[in-house]
Formats: sequence, C-alpha cells, structure tokens
Amino acid sequence: MNSIDYPILEYDPGKKALIEPSTIIKEQQVPKVCLLPFYYDTIQQFRNEGILEEIAQIESSATPNICLYVLEFKGKKLAVISPGLGAPYAASILDVAIALGCRKFLAFGSCGVLDKSIKRNQLIIPSSAIRDEGTSYHYTPPSREVMADPVLVKEIEAFLDDRQIDNITGKTWTTDAFFRETPARIERRKKEGAIVVDMEAAALFAVSQFRDVKLGYILAGSDDVSGLEWDRRLHMKIANFHERFFWLAVEVALEIYKIREK
Repeated sequence: MNSIDYPILEYDPGKKALIEPSTIIKEQQVPKVCLLPFYYDTIQQFRNEGILEEIAQIESSATPNICLYVLEFKGKKLAVISPGLGAPYAASILDVAIALGCRKFLAFGSCGVLDKSIKRNQLIIPSSAIRDEGTSYHYTPPSREVMADPVLVKEIEAFLDDRQIDNITGKTWTTDAFFRETPARIERRKKEGAIVVDMEAAALFAVSQFRDVKLGYILAGSDDVSGLEWDRRLHMKIANFHERFFWLAVEVALEIYKIREK
C-alpha cells in the first residue's frame, strides 16, 4: 500500500482487519434475506405492535443496542435491522447483519431530489452512487462512483413496472455532510448526472461488494435541494407513507430473492 497525499485514497486490499465482525459476533439461525429500512420509528412501531420479533441483540455502549428482528409475512420469514443514519453507521450495521448470517439485503429510505420533476414519494432505484463520503473507500478501491448490482436494479424495475408503481432509475450522490450541500456542489453533482442525494448508498454498495453479498436499493423522493432555496415539500407528505413503503419493500424482497423457505 503506497502512501499518498490523501489518506482516504490509501486503499488497503487486505481482507483481514484487526477487528473482524465474525470474531466478535456469533453467526445465528437468522433469515438469509434482510430488510434495511431507514425508518427507525416504523421499526419501533411494528415492534410494539408485535409485527416484528427480536431474535438477536448486540450490546453497545456508544449507541442503543443493535437489534435484529424477524418478520413473518405470507408464510415467509425475513430479517429486519435498522441501518441508522449516515454511511459509517449503516456500513457497520450491514457488517453486523452479515456476521449474524444474513446474505441478501434490500435497503430503502428517503432522499433529497436534485430534479424538481421527481415528485415527493416517487420511487428511485439507484443505478450507481457518487462517492462523496469516506466509508466506501475502506471497502473498495478509489473511484468516482460505485455501481449497484445491475441484475437487482432490473428486477426491482420490473417488479415496480409490473404493478404500475411510478419509479425512475438513476444516479445518487452520497454525501456525509448534510449541512454542506452547497449550491456549487449541488450543481456539480447534477452535471455528473445525479438525480437524488442520500447519505448511505455508496457505502452500502461498497460493503456488499467487499463481503460478496447481494444488496438491492430503493429510495423515495423527499425534500427538493435542486434550486437555490431548500424546499422541504412538507405540504406533500403522506401520513402513512413510511409504513406503506415498508410493506412494498417486503413484497419486492420476496420477489427479487424468490424466498422459498420459512
């Protein structure tokens, strides 16, 4: 590994880290397919209603304990875990879920839009993510973008199109700095072809490639950061959208991963 001017670009291809998830987390009998919803309140609501059952817990002194839940739907079982907020935490949660035994993932959550024509709650399937965060560089060699799994992108598209659910496929911009989305930077990303902005996709794509697991991704348009003023579009909110999106993601996961086992 050569030393260069910027430490974040000093990619180390070594597979073994000093602290490996598998050495501190014991693999368990968990569903192989796992949902990663960026809606913590919805997870807590479903837990309180008995829809989700906790099957594993990782103690943490720095954050709330990490909980893996199981959801039974139409005779099939899926795992559910909250990926938190931001690339570093989401990547760590994905590593934890993999160490527990999950192998196929579907992440879903909201994003800012860089194109006014994208409606609030319209679904976006990221085809790639611009790597404007730091976590992904620890999992894959430096590059401008990290690609989504093209097969899963097509399968998610086909599922949504078949059900006539409005969706668009395109590039997302993953950034660590919510409060540093400056007009100049936004314009630069738009010129690169990004249509939305998020905080986790690039890292999750990179981790899934490094760990050799499957990961699909769906975003839903939220606030508008395409212009010179931030438009939160609160008047367009739908009260139960997160719950509806969750159940749609369940259906998508069942289809793209062809879950057979209970």
